[in-house]
Amino acid sequence: MAKIAIIGGTGVTSMPGLTLNCREMVRTIYGAPSSPLIHGSISDCEVIFLARHGRRHTIPPHMINYRANIKALQEVGVTHVIALAAVGGISDECAEQSLVIPDQIIDYTYDRAHTFHGDKSHKFEHVDFTQPYSAEIRQKLIDAARTLKLPVTTTGVYGATQGPRLETAAEIKRMEIDGCTIVGMTGMPEASLARELGLEYACCAMVVNRAAGKVPTGIDFSKIEKNLKSGVDQVQKLIAEVLVGGL
Repeated sequence: MAKIAIIGGTGVTSMPGLTLNCREMVRTIYGAPSSPLIHGSISDCEVIFLARHGRRHTIPPHMINYRANIKALQEVGVTHVIALAAVGGISDECAEQSLVIPDQIIDYTYDRAHTFHGDKSHKFEHVDFTQPYSAEIRQKLIDAARTLKLPVTTTGVYGATQGPRLETAAEIKRMEIDGCTIVGMTGMPEASLARELGLEYACCAMVVNRAAGKVPTGIDFSKIEKNLKSGVDQVQKLIAEVLVGGL
């Protein structure tokens, strides 16, 4: 039976609609996760919630202990992970206030502890990362979005950048040439670490702005805040629909 975790990103330090049962701080050999694990339920379905940036959104993308986060979820028996992320839209189809369920990812990050292998706790081995996201969870997210008639793009390439600064227009242009359709800062190494531990993992991305250079007025942070609120409302409905349908 699936045990589901939701990782909340920017704008989702708590999960609307989540009924709290208990909080648990799990200590791993890689340190403590970003926040206590919140055990609760959504629509009478048990879930575990983890705030990626901490409960008060104080941990920037490049300082998140991704290994501790993923390891903590595995240690409490999680099998399936839905990762929420606020992203910028690069391609025209990835419009503001829409959802994207990416199927590919390109890693532009650096100096992050990106693997469990190479230390004394794990024997070195390769993992197949051809398809970085769980086909099962992706389809559930897509089906739920269509049922709810939410604006959704069913494929996409997530370009993971270092942060915490936003990208230059030239960087976005390069990423677009590379094939990226959305840009965010936390997609890696989270996805590959989940694969190393055998967890089913997929991303639900909320487009909160057009990427740098895509609009003549530049980045409007007040508009990002507004779009985040809309995205969280959509995600709340989406997650409830997925959980009721079962994984």
